[in-house]
Amino acid sequence: MNRDYQKIQTLFLRDEKSIIIPSRFTCDEFYYLRDLPWEATEKIDGTNIHVDFIARNGDIDELTYHGRTEKASIPPHLMAKLQELLPLSKLQEVFAEQVAATADGTELVVSIYGEGYGAKIQKGGNYIPDGCSFILFDVRVGQWWLRREACEDIARRLNIDIVPFIGMMTIPEAIAYVKAGFKSTIAANKDYEAEGLVLKTPCGLLDRSGQRIITKIKTCDFRKFTAAYGDGEGIQQNVNPHYNQ
Repeated sequence: MNRDYQKIQTLFLRDEKSIIIPSRFTCDEFYYLRDLPWEATEKIDGTNIHVDFIARNGDIDELTYHGRTEKASIPPHLMAKLQELLPLSKLQEVFAEQVAATADGTELVVSIYGEGYGAKIQKGGNYIPDGCSFILFDVRVGQWWLRREACEDIARRLNIDIVPFIGMMTIPEAIAYVKAGFKSTIAANKDYEAEGLVLKTPCGLLDRSGQRIITKIKTCDFRKFTAAYGDGEGIQQNVNPHYNQ
């Protein structure tokens, strides 16, 4: 079973220069849900990681560590950190109840999703100048995506970090927050500007294709827009029809 994390849909359409069009969204669902509160978390600039295990016959039968896709490679220093933070023994302890339930002959796949970040990973030296780590942002148990409070409990029990919760925001509120810019809440460099926000619906709503409705808003996109168009008043941008294909 493929457990790769879904691609997070960017909020805005882009023009022919790949610059965002702040007045136009990529999905109808974003228009429909724009004035409802979303869970906003800090977007971390790193590499997508998922740690999967399969429980069978009351025990963990298989444990694997993956990059964004199952074929993606993980830097050796990050792999060593993942094995240190999320060893088999700790996963057996934290998920003991779920693993024990497979003694009846059922099979259960659990995936822990997060970001590998720190030195030698993207701009991770701003976060951790002399090392790397893993920060959780989602957990899937079987077919169930866990709510934020359950993910926080698992992070606490695993003794790992979870992406910072910034607040409940409507889409216009989140746009204004990112556009204004804000400092990362976890970076060692206290002047480091956060990459942006990730927005999720609190109850895990799905789109018509069966994917969860999640979006991202990046600070750098507004910086590029301003550099190209200033305040943008009166600008008519042409949509790039190939950007989201």
